Amino acid sequence: MFDTTSRYSSLEVRTFAMKGEDGEERSIRYTSRRFIPDTSAGVTLTEHAVTQGDRLDNITARTLGDPLLFWRIADANLSMEPQTLCDEPGSRVIISLPSA
Repeated sequence: MFDTTSRYSSLEVRTFAMKGEDGEERSIRYTSRRFIPDTSAGVTLTEHAVTQGDRLDNITARTLGDPLLFWRIADANLSMEPQTLCDEPGSRVIISLPSA
């Protein structure tokens, strides 16, 4: 259902069965809830000092080699709103790898 690099790739896909207004049985597939993993076991590669105009996808491309892995940086910084990580110039963003 998801690409192997997706943060959702290892989550269980569940099915919810229900009856529609017309009485027909319907199934809705959904992904189970994702929790931010424990970051204390991760390996910190570096910290990035945010500058004016920084974007998380660009930082991720430079440091991890793939802009779509921005969610790993968001997890490492315990951020539920990744776009806010680059809001404040001078703030520091942890770049790390998850534990094996």
